Amino acid sequence: MQCRGIRGAITVPVNNKESIIATTKDLLREMVQANEIETDDIAAILFTTTSDLNAEFPAAATQELGWPQYIALLCGHEMNVASDLPRCLRILMLANTEKRPEEIIHVYLGEAKKLKEKTSAPIGGNT
Repeated sequence: MQCRGIRGAITVPVNNKESIIATTKDLLREMVQANEIETDDIAAILFTTTSDLNAEFPAAATQELGWPQYIALLCGHEMNVASDLPRCLRILMLANTEKRPEEIIHVYLGEAKKLKEKTSAPIGGNT
C-alpha cells in the first residue's frame, strides 16, 4: 500500500455551524466512497476554508460521522486570493491505498467543480 493524497472541494451555502458540518460530511463521504477508502486507512486530513468560513472547524464533521479519533486532523484558511471561489471548503485526505496515482478520484462538488477545471490545466501553459 502507498499513501496517496485525495483532493476534494465544495462550496458551503451559509457561514454557520450546521452548513459547514453538513457540507463537510457530504464531501468526506463522497471522497471515501469514490476511492473505496476505509476510515482505518486514513492517515490524516487537512481541511482549509476561505476566510469567509469561520463559524465552525470542518474537522468536527469527522466526530459526527463516527470516524476514529486517531485520524490526524488539521484546519486552516486558504491564501486570501481575490479571485478565489467564495465560501469554499477544501480537503486533502492522505490515505493508504493500493490505487495508483492515476486511479485516484478527486471530488469537486457544486460550484467547486470550477476548481477542477483549473487544476487539470497544465502548469506553465501548453508547453
